[in-house]
Amino acid sequence: MLHPIHGFVHPRFEAVKTAFNENFTLRGEIGASVCIYHKGEKVVDLWGGFADQEATQPWQANDLTTLFSVTKGLVATCYLILVDRGKIKYSDPVEQYWPELCVGLAQERYRAERKKLTIAELLNHRSGLLGFKDTLSLETLEDEAKLLERLESEPLRWKPNSQQGYHGVSFGLYAGALFKKITGQSLGRFIRNEIREKLDIDVYLGLSQQETQLLSQRIRPIFPNQVGDILSGILPSLLMTNREGNFYRAALNKASHTAFAFGQPADLGARGLKNFNQTRVQQLELPWANGLGSARSIAKLYQALLTPHRLVSPQTLALVFPRQSWSKRDAVIKKPMGFSYGFVKEETILFSPNPEAFGHPGAGGALGFADPKAELSIAYVMNRMGYQVRSPRALALCHAAHSCLS
Repeated sequence: MLHPIHGFVHPRFEAVKTAFNENFTLRGEIGASVCIYHKGEKVVDLWGGFADQEATQPWQANDLTTLFSVTKGLVATCYLILVDRGKIKYSDPVEQYWPELCVGLAQERYRAERKKLTIAELLNHRSGLLGFKDTLSLETLEDEAKLLERLESEPLRWKPNSQQGYHGVSFGLYAGALFKKITGQSLGRFIRNEIREKLDIDVYLGLSQQETQLLSQRIRPIFPNQVGDILSGILPSLLMTNREGNFYRAALNKASHTAFAFGQPADLGARGLKNFNQTRVQQLELPWANGLGSARSIAKLYQALLTPHRLVSPQTLALVFPRQSWSKRDAVIKKPMGFSYGFVKEETILFSPNPEAFGHPGAGGALGFADPKAELSIAYVMNRMGYQVRSPRALALCHAAHSCLS
């Protein structure tokens, strides 16, 4: 099947176009976009394939799709802006803004340590507020008062700052609630007022009724793992000692940190990923997963971070260059990885060879990343989700982009 590709690529970055084309011909891409800035100049702006599995609707340049954990990079950006404006310090205790969270449960093992929890530890996936012991329904997510009760009543999985484990779902809920305690406004509203309108980009967290109507023809559904992915990818990986094997074996162990981190809400878990296509879910603010955006917009956001004083000062941005947390075997993802105030710091064999690089990948393959040393920002969005812990399609684009700089 032909997968038409459109857009622009600077001659120096022709290798990215080759990799993008190979994502369709070799790696099962359906519809996707990639956008890259280098030294402030847009050098790649490509889109192609189809918005539907029947290959009847072409993928368009400004199509929007669910970003999954690329959303966490938006959250980290919002906190970075607060730091730049002097509203908070990362070292501030969470109790300063949200005392109810830090009271501690009567029988909790780490009751005293809750009061020492800092914003940095929360953003760096070290809080121990890893997940939810009971069912977390969509109805609870829609009720702010009930959700706050749940967040405040969850016990710590471990002593704060004693280890690092990717808080896959709970990161967004705790970071979102804390942000509103600090600022009086939700992350979605802050993104609308302080990022989207300022940069003129298509990035959303929680659609209004008006936005739902205006964007209905541009929001493209995501397609979760197909039966073939499970049979030819996930199941064989269980026998392997690699990223996927280590992760999926842990996920199947109900007592593991991995299973606990991703166990709730079940309606939006592995068996409910298609529910992210529902208007009801898109209108919620789920700061771990349901951001909507285009590759153009995410790339422009990270380019704005690299542009002095566009969103934050160079001095503030430099705070995220070093790893603030690192584990050779993250307690949840089961691979080497780290964080810097909410941004992912990856192995240098993956998205960038430079340790200063920061951003966030998302489930299925989407990516937003910035490399200050290479002066590069890159974003990739797609509609067909992959099962790999780190998407071969995203990696192919990143490796091609960096090869053009050498």
